Amino acid sequence: MKSLATLFLAFVFSLNMFADTVSDKEKDVLIKLYHATNGSQWKIKWDLSLSVSTWYGVHAENGKVTALNLADNNLKGELPLEFFDLINLVAVDFHKNNLKGALPAEIGKLNQLQILCLSDNEIEGTLPNSLYQIATLKVLLLNSNKFSGSFSPEIMNLKYLQNLSLFNNSFEGEIPKELEKLNNLSELNLSYNKFKGSVSRNLTILDSLNMTMFDDNGNPFLLDINDERKNENITVN
Repeated sequence: MKSLATLFLAFVFSLNMFADTVSDKEKDVLIKLYHATNGSQWKIKWDLSLSVSTWYGVHAENGKVTALNLADNNLKGELPLEFFDLINLVAVDFHKNNLKGALPAEIGKLNQLQILCLSDNEIEGTLPNSLYQIATLKVLLLNSNKFSGSFSPEIMNLKYLQNLSLFNNSFEGEIPKELEKLNNLSELNLSYNKFKGSVSRNLTILDSLNMTMFDDNGNPFLLDINDERKNENITVN
């Protein structure tokens, strides 16, 4: 069975892999994205002399860019700040590229985003607080990057979240109990980080690696399961 993320991405990107005519402003943003991520070396390049409707991985509706699927396309470099002016984006899949830098606070401008897949890149730094304000998010895949810092209790704002993966980063501190309040969460992977403390049994069931973490010496260990009697239950679909 396909994972939830795969089903979401297939749905969005099967609607139309091509774009309608978009505004000059949004076209300029796409061009800046192309140049900032070494577009001339992409596996599937855009011919900037042609209409946006011919550009690989761009989906638009009613003249607005709503989805970008440039997974495994040899994107290199940092996302330009102008990228976050594509405020009508519903889905972004840039996994398995060579994107670097940090996620800026401007990501909060994408307040219609439902799918954000940036896994298998080299993105670093902490998660900006603005990310937790994108209440529409359903799929958040940030695994296999270089993220660090703590994981905010503000995750509870993402009440529609169904799939969360932070696997294989350098997050630390305690896993926030607020995750228990995400009743739609059905896929979770937080393992191979540096989280400490304890978690509920419900969360370990969702994580296929049962919350395997690394200590300061790089040795794997399992997080303790806490006393669940005072914890609220999480719905597992």
